[in-house]
Amino acid sequence: MFPTKKVQTLIGSKIKVEMKGAEHHVLEGTLNSVDDYLNLHLLETVEIVDGERARSLGSVILRGNNIILISPVE
Repeated sequence: MFPTKKVQTLIGSKIKVEMKGAEHHVLEGTLNSVDDYLNLHLLETVEIVDGERARSLGSVILRGNNIILISPVE
């Protein structure tokens, strides 16, 4: 199964996304949509810092080439 097809099965689910960068960026939100480049649209997004919810970001669009890891949240 291609990665985009696997991620599309998570639409409507809560996911955790680890982003590239100097700092450890982790976002958690509801996956609204995904395209062929793995660009993601998340709703009700919150930033996670040191395992704690830091701030609410609302609707966020993430560029696919900045994503390290996508995982479903139980």
